[in-house]
Amino acid sequence: MPTTLTVDRLRDATLHAGERLIDAAVVAGWDAPVPTCPTWDVGALVAHQAMVHRWSAAHLRRDDPDAVPNQTSIRSEVADLDGYYREGLALLIDAIDTAPDDLVADTFLADPPAPRLFWTRRQAHETTMHMVDALAASLGRVPAADEVAHDVDLAVDGLDELLRGFFTRGRSKLFDGTPTTFVVAPTDAPRWWVVHVDERLTVAPDGTPSPTDVVTFTGTAAALHLALWNRGDEISAAGPPSALLDRWRSTQRIRWS
Repeated sequence: MPTTLTVDRLRDATLHAGERLIDAAVVAGWDAPVPTCPTWDVGALVAHQAMVHRWSAAHLRRDDPDAVPNQTSIRSEVADLDGYYREGLALLIDAIDTAPDDLVADTFLADPPAPRLFWTRRQAHETTMHMVDALAASLGRVPAADEVAHDVDLAVDGLDELLRGFFTRGRSKLFDGTPTTFVVAPTDAPRWWVVHVDERLTVAPDGTPSPTDVVTFTGTAAALHLALWNRGDEISAAGPPSALLDRWRSTQRIRWS
């Protein structure tokens, strides 16, 4: 699951999204509901990401990630959640900056890049999606893609990580008993993904010709990235009649475990 983006590019994206997240969270207030994560309020969202930043930094530093406080204890015990989150973001950025390129550390997605790049990439996209959640809380609704202002190169890389890294693991919840194929095709980038749905989801190699007789999800790269993370609906599903997009929305969810 290679990425064409550098550690520096992904590190900067993490910092930018991380700062936007906490700024939007403060505007919304800790008790505000999060429209894109209905079981959370903003305090729970910030506690979760504060934990994840420290957990990721522990992997980059070769510390014990199990020693990181969980989000429940952070939410209930940390008095200055704003400061605690900002401290964790700074710890993560420092861990990225100081980790060696030949770092040996655990990773958890299918076909991951080298650990330093893996963790930086994962936090760039993780923090971006939870920034969207904080923005949704501050707006009181799901934000549009142009409000998120997600760069095309990051959105394309995030789509690749999502499709190749997350949903190729284990049995596919998208499979309904009948094998099918769909295409994810951004309108603003020369990249597409041919996705085969069977008991396991697989993604064809880059450059595989895009079939014309299957459902194609289209939209900007940013809109597709948000929609396939269930944080937007500014895309279309063109092709043979299919409930595939609805099924994606109901089954393709990633939870902390």
